[in-house]
Amino acid sequence: MRHHDLVVLGAGSGNAVIDDRFADLDVAVVEEGPFGGTCLNRGCIPSKMLAHTADVADTVREAGRLGVDATLDGVRWTAVRDRVFGRLDQEAADGERARRRDGSVTVHRGRARFTGERTLVVEDGDGGEVRFSAAQVVVAVGSRPVVPPPVRDSGLPYETSDTVMRLPAPPRRLAVLGGGYIAAELAEVFRSAGSRVTVVEKEERLLSAQDESVSEAFTRIARSRFDVRTGAALRRLEGEPGRLRLLLDDGSAVEADTLLVAVGRTPNSDTIDADRAGIALHEDGRIVVDAQQRTTAPRVFALGDVCTRVPLKHVANREAQVVAHNLLHPGDLTATSYEALPAAVFTRPQIAQVGRTEQECRDEGLSHRTATRRYADVAHGWALEDTTGFCKVIADPGTGRLLGAHILGPQAATLIQPLVIAMSLGIDVPTLAKVPYWVHPAPTEVVANALLDLDL
Repeated sequence: MRHHDLVVLGAGSGNAVIDDRFADLDVAVVEEGPFGGTCLNRGCIPSKMLAHTADVADTVREAGRLGVDATLDGVRWTAVRDRVFGRLDQEAADGERARRRDGSVTVHRGRARFTGERTLVVEDGDGGEVRFSAAQVVVAVGSRPVVPPPVRDSGLPYETSDTVMRLPAPPRRLAVLGGGYIAAELAEVFRSAGSRVTVVEKEERLLSAQDESVSEAFTRIARSRFDVRTGAALRRLEGEPGRLRLLLDDGSAVEADTLLVAVGRTPNSDTIDADRAGIALHEDGRIVVDAQQRTTAPRVFALGDVCTRVPLKHVANREAQVVAHNLLHPGDLTATSYEALPAAVFTRPQIAQVGRTEQECRDEGLSHRTATRRYADVAHGWALEDTTGFCKVIADPGTGRLLGAHILGPQAATLIQPLVIAMSLGIDVPTLAKVPYWVHPAPTEVVANALLDLDL
């Protein structure tokens, strides 16, 4: 049996662990799918490329309100899809070729399973297998979409975020099951491409994990664009391919050509026989790790969606940096910090957040103050003719430090960054609001003015 110094299971963020510092080691990477993982091939990057295209199309559609006469002839879906995946498929292939050219890295193709303590077998899907052991292992096998029983047991076709972006054409009628960020982003993409979209969400609001002000505002905006069914769950899926009927528990029904299931994701820990390696799992399937990304098995680390409580690509990348350091410096371990962790939703308008929501502050009994500034209150908002966007900040009146911030509006994913920096470095609200210059007239003024409005 061959022995490697290091084996990495998964070529998404796991692949980022291996750099020139590992050149003297015998390293193996195991991957069943395309290199780059979910983000490059089925997630963050293609969805954002499609979201930008949708944003351009909608900008043309809405140009009349600015006095610009413009006509959108259409969205050439096939051309858009081929542009996106023509590039990303090449990136994935190039990533694998680069690893294979690396003399110190062996690429094993197939699904890996543990057979014992740091011993593994990789099955290639054609009946072949290779067995090996390792001094150290990194588990980064990611996650997959959850498919609820009414869909899974129906025998009828459905799409997930893994497949829907590669459809040959936009569906005439698309039903989206779920109200989280994946559902919201892809609903916008297909609405802009010409689909009539119905969103079904069991919660009373879309994006219910967001701050209540953002969730309420986004749900109102979504109702003007989609048929939104909140407070309703799928009871049964019936019909035939191309003529689907979703029966909801509120007694209503949704007719659709295509169903997109976007109700969440589940870790792929159940594919690796973790128990044989001594790797413990949480009840939700996530691998148990400590602050240093170590699992319960000796010299086995984990990172990314298979273990993290915050399944975001920038989190997985940070965890990969921590794992790489700890593999190389076992006597000087470092920990992953999840403080001041931002996230964004690339809908129209964009949404971004960092820190606590107002409802979390209430639930935790934290003394807090809030302030909200609308885009319409600042000059750049006038230029945009924006009537829905806002920045909401939450601070501790005792320390003056930010507890959270939430932005709904153009460029939200960029505007959140000074607030992330302030929370990360412990900069209080008065200092952030009054010491640095804020460009006028620029969208950042909505952030500055919200900070100034805080009554501390």
